[in-house]
Amino acid sequence: PHDVVQLIASMIEPYDGTLYDPCCGSGGMFIQSTELVKSKQGDISKINVYGQEKEPATYRLAKMNLALRGISHNLGPIADSTFTNDMFKGIDFNYIMANPPFNLKKWGQEQLQDDVRWKYGIPPKGNANFAWMQHMIHHSSPKGKIGLVLANGSLSSTTSGEGKIRQAIVEDDLVECIVALTTQLFYTTGIPVCLWFLNRDKKQKGKTLFIDAREMGTMVSRKLRELTDDDIELIADTFTKFEEG
Repeated sequence: PHDVVQLIASMIEPYDGTLYDPCCGSGGMFIQSTELVKSKQGDISKINVYGQEKEPATYRLAKMNLALRGISHNLGPIADSTFTNDMFKGIDFNYIMANPPFNLKKWGQEQLQDDVRWKYGIPPKGNANFAWMQHMIHHSSPKGKIGLVLANGSLSSTTSGEGKIRQAIVEDDLVECIVALTTQLFYTTGIPVCLWFLNRDKKQKGKTLFIDAREMGTMVSRKLRELTDDDIELIADTFTKFEEG
């Protein structure tokens, strides 16, 4: 949803450099982010967009969406899985934003046992949450910032080694902020979700900010809730104040 993308972009501020989404769909993250950049400083030429998408029709749609808006982009030569065919090996990105499929089951773990990306532990084959997260950490530059949407299970799950992977990521001091969001923000599912913000170069070392935004948002229809501009500003401002001490 555009309001969630706007919130992530407001917090990691991808205004200058490379922006990557390993599961970019039709390019929504990129489009919303560049809209925000335009509203803040107007120059989208300072951003280079990189993405990957598995579904061929969605991949073509993303290329068209980005071209129509004049957004400089590289989505790789073909549509393919980020896990089994990482098209950006050896490349680090300044900003990574993503809304991976929640709790993805079949993602190819069996053929990726010794993959260099699993620095914090091999993710379970029945859930790709920590495969996505570790993939993003692997591609993050020395000052890189990551904002991603995950199902709430990612905060507390201990099955199949997920607890140990999460513990290792926390102990490596990468988790800068967690935002707990409300239910009914997505068209496709009513489950509550959380935002993870990771930073390789945290200003507040050894600290993690937790923001409880479960009571925020306004119902815009019987089934759908949206975060208002005021909600987004309040959360982003709180995060900025935390960063500044």
